[in-house]
This record gives sequence, structure tokens and C-alpha cells, in this order.
Amino acid sequence: MNRRLSQRILHRLQLRESWIIFFIMGIIMMNFPFLHIFNKADTLFGFPLMFLYLTIGWAVSIFVIYLFTLAVSLSGEKKNDQKS
Repeated sequence: MNRRLSQRILHRLQLRESWIIFFIMGIIMMNFPFLHIFNKADTLFGFPLMFLYLTIGWAVSIFVIYLFTLAVSLSGEKKNDQKS
């Protein structure tokens, strides 16, 4: 069950629409309205909100890129298997 779910997610990430959606979401996250929301003097666990927003966004972006590269490499392996 878990393997099947992960294969379905990786297959979905191969779609061109997924790449475009995540790219647009990244651009929107770095524009004025969202940056203005988190640019406050408040802190959470002693860290400014803007710092946490950018750090967590950066980590999530790296994870999404990792998933995309994993999906691409798995599709490349499947194509090589089918040729043999």
C-alpha cells in the first residue's frame, strides 16, 4: 500500500502541470502580499516570523525539488527497462 501510494505521487510529479503549479506557487510566496504578512516584529520560539517563513519555505522548496528529481530518475529507469 505504501509503495503504491509513493509510486502514484511520483507519477503525478512527472506531469508538466505539477512543475508549473509549484513554480508559480514559489513565485507567489516570494511576492509582496506574503512577505508583508510575515514582516512583523512578532517572534515565534524567539525567531522573527520573516526568518521562519523564508527558512521553512526554503526547506519545502528543496524537498519538492528532491521529489521532482526522484520522479524524473524513476521514469528514466522505467524507459531503460522497457528498451531492454
